[in-house]
Amino acid sequence: MNNQEIKPFYFGTYFFEETEDGYLQAYQYSRAQMDYFEKASDFWFERCSASTAKTIEMITDATKISLDYKILWEGSQDSVELMVDGLITRIDYIKDMAKEENLSWQLPACDGSQRNVVIYLPADATMVIKNLEINGTAKAPVKKEKVLWLGDSITQGFGPLRSSQTYVSVANRLLNYDIINQGIGGYVYDKYSLMKMEGYQPDRIIVALGTNQYGSPTMDAVEEYYETLMSIYGNEIPVLCISPLWRGDNPEGIPTLERYCENIKRIAGSYKNVTVIDGFKLVPHLSEYFLDNLHPNCLGAEVYGRNLVEEIRRSW
Repeated sequence: MNNQEIKPFYFGTYFFEETEDGYLQAYQYSRAQMDYFEKASDFWFERCSASTAKTIEMITDATKISLDYKILWEGSQDSVELMVDGLITRIDYIKDMAKEENLSWQLPACDGSQRNVVIYLPADATMVIKNLEINGTAKAPVKKEKVLWLGDSITQGFGPLRSSQTYVSVANRLLNYDIINQGIGGYVYDKYSLMKMEGYQPDRIIVALGTNQYGSPTMDAVEEYYETLMSIYGNEIPVLCISPLWRGDNPEGIPTLERYCENIKRIAGSYKNVTVIDGFKLVPHLSEYFLDNLHPNCLGAEVYGRNLVEEIRRSW
């Protein structure tokens, strides 16, 4: 497939560009948003073009899939993963991969029937691709609502060190949303990152922020963030607010975090179109569920994603 033919199978992107050497690069932020990050923070700017929550998905009778890739930037060394009919069949870790090469997958033997195939691109690295090849027919899956997912490093996917095991990936395997994940490491409630994305109107919005900001002396940033969000998208689109998760890296700060979470829930809940979910109820308050007592590990992200889906199905 050429780059134009790849695009219908490429999910999680707002727009595409081609690199000088012919690779297809996908972005989840608008150019204006990336310009803002470049001025505001090197840390944010590096991560705003990562392959976060981007997937190649198809329904196919192929027995072999391959593509050429190039890694432009690495944060944490997570993975590229192949899932066939809901089961991970291969994991390639970034730390073991060449910076530029061909990836080829032999699919499990079958009787020629159609199978659901998902290739998860790395959450905290920037990977570009070209020359996607399959030895069979393929069609793109049909997704449900368009969902804009806003958050920090936990939403971007740091913690599990597995691209298919971020809480967003876990949840969306069950929800089948057509998502754009604008989670970015180190992020906070920052109204300036919220900009109208030309040609894009989400059906739903999920906001999972606050973990990096709970020591703030005021709630002004949270209030201004929701005011800006509503001014851009209106107050009819359903919005889900997930208050921060428990974190055990600073036990003395838990009371402050709890007060901050209550204030977030109060502010977000004052809007008629916002449903609030208590993040403290989504992941057990035990270090076994976290990489560093802050970011959920594979187990914590699995529990987080599944509990979130239950809450969404029940109340959103």
